[in-house]
Amino acid sequence: MTKPLIALYQPDIPGNTGSILRLGACMGLGIHIIGPAGFDLSDRALKRAGMDYIEMAALTRHDGWEEFEQWRASQDLRLVLMTTKSDVSYTDDTVQTLKAGDVVLFGRESVGVPERVHEAADLRLTIPMAEGRRSLNLAMSVAMVAGEINRRFGL
Repeated sequence: MTKPLIALYQPDIPGNTGSILRLGACMGLGIHIIGPAGFDLSDRALKRAGMDYIEMAALTRHDGWEEFEQWRASQDLRLVLMTTKSDVSYTDDTVQTLKAGDVVLFGRESVGVPERVHEAADLRLTIPMAEGRRSLNLAMSVAMVAGEINRRFGL
């Protein structure tokens, strides 16, 4: 069974991306990065930043949203957007949330995703938080969803 993939939309913070790449390598999850990122994404730059798990990560880079969407359409994959603008929890078993082969997209740390990306999503899920809280750290959010993916689909 194919597990969902993780995608990052134009990440801003190299430390978060490094943590997510390490998580993906350790949890057997493919990571897709949709550029441009707010930092140098070359293998050399990532290794220099101490992201030694880059060699073990199943990393795919996309130069931009259009390229990513063309790839996704060619693979016939559903887009699941993680957003604070949803009332459906990523752990909700009463609805069909995560499916094998989904791409679970996380927005940019500073601004999330633009409206056109929201509109492209087939499903929007959220991580429930205490009232009045804005958002979680990106790497923590991805880790929570990765745990749910492995609970449902196995390691």
